[in-house]
Amino acid sequence: MDPIRIAVVTKGHPFEAEPFFAVFDALVDVEWTHVEHPDALDLVRPDRAAEFDVFVMYDMPGITFTRSDPPTEFPDPPDGYAEAFRALLDVGQPMVFLHHAVAGWPAWEEYAHIVGGRFHYQPAMLGGVSYPDSGYRHDVTHTVEVLDADHPICAGLDATFEITDELYLFPVFTDEVTPLMRSRHPFVDTEFFSADRAVRGERNSRDGWTHPPGSDLVAWTKTVGASPIAYIQFGDSPQTYADPNYRMVIANAIRWAASTD
Repeated sequence: MDPIRIAVVTKGHPFEAEPFFAVFDALVDVEWTHVEHPDALDLVRPDRAAEFDVFVMYDMPGITFTRSDPPTEFPDPPDGYAEAFRALLDVGQPMVFLHHAVAGWPAWEEYAHIVGGRFHYQPAMLGGVSYPDSGYRHDVTHTVEVLDADHPICAGLDATFEITDELYLFPVFTDEVTPLMRSRHPFVDTEFFSADRAVRGERNSRDGWTHPPGSDLVAWTKTVGASPIAYIQFGDSPQTYADPNYRMVIANAIRWAASTD
């Protein structure tokens, strides 16, 4: 059987490359290629997309951190990019979005609906609703519940398992996704810190910040056009990359996305 050919797309958010890429080195049935931005923008071309069976998105495009005030800028996608991305979905390009990829392209609202939600570094409108900046919290050891044990992405997982990772508090389009896993961590603002304050240099601060209670979903699937889409919130640090459950979920998600099912 031919290996599954994947493009692992990065840039826009820092990460430790060697332990992250070791996740894909360990997959015996996968042939992976690292594609960084801005080169990754070319993947929407039909000839480039045809090189890969699955896109694994660990990128955060469309955000510039200015180190001034305002602390972020949100450029639009290049001319024609959104249209080409939609065309790719219409022909069925499988995609797996990981962790901070949920923050990508904040100036392009449709992208949030493709992924299933959006993490906000600044207060923003989404779906006609005004949201504050999103919440984050590093190194949370929390219990994950498997909601659909029969789904291929959940194959081999216990009904519950613990993982230590960064968690997010952000709006999720719960009516647009098929839930796979939830966390038992409380998704309320007193358990998270302000993303806006972090990019202004105040790490782990929630002074003056509030956020409505959020979804406890940490993994889901959906279909956009003809494309199978998965979002996995796990994936912040080497401790997570080395976790056997994390590696199992990533492997399962890639194989599910590439499958004829």
